[in-house]
Amino acid sequence: MAAKTVKTAKAAKTTQAAKTAQPAKTAQAPKTAQAPKTAQAPKAAKKRQATVSRETGETKVKVELALDGRGKCQAKTGIGMLDHLIEQIARHGLFDITVEATGDLKVGHHHILEDVAICLGQALDKALGDRRGIVRMGHAVVPMDEALSLVAVDISGRPYAVVEAVLEGRDISGLDTDLIRHFLQTFATEAKINLHARLLSRGNDHHRVEALFKALGRSLDDATRIDERVGSDVPSTKGKI
Repeated sequence: MAAKTVKTAKAAKTTQAAKTAQPAKTAQAPKTAQAPKTAQAPKAAKKRQATVSRETGETKVKVELALDGRGKCQAKTGIGMLDHLIEQIARHGLFDITVEATGDLKVGHHHILEDVAICLGQALDKALGDRRGIVRMGHAVVPMDEALSLVAVDISGRPYAVVEAVLEGRDISGLDTDLIRHFLQTFATEAKINLHARLLSRGNDHHRVEALFKALGRSLDDATRIDERVGSDVPSTKGKI
């Protein structure tokens, strides 16, 4: 009886050993990592530029203005001194400005000068858009030999001009000196800015006026500049300019 039991046990062992061992599970290949999503390119900043045209029975004027420029200027108004002064705004404000103007120069410079100031002011207003992110205010004191001129601006949306620019002569290179004040006042009104312009010293009228327009360019450069700290905010406690 005992011998039979041992035999049975051996048979059981043999049967167990005979069982084919199950193959180990094949390790699954790691999943291929998904390629990271390609970052979208940031949207290009809107170009701050504008074109304004004006045609009347007296003049035909076209002004192109780019605020973020290199100081390039092409001014053809038929008035040499006016072209020269516009070049000062462009060069020292680092604006790109193109002005083409024709009109009734036979009756004087008033109509063309006024309409150029209107178009240049409107172009600045249009190029600035909703004024988000700008510094808003700027000022400059500029010397030119014996002359010293000051300009301060606030891109406030409230047009107002104070021009203290009494000149010695009747004209500068053929341009009536009274028209300097008129140009600045008209420009400020159309641009919707607060402008203070002042001659701080006596001397050569050409030097004084040229320094004044250089100061205008410098102050506008500061005021229109984008301040990264402001972000997309409008620089006003009202939230709107």
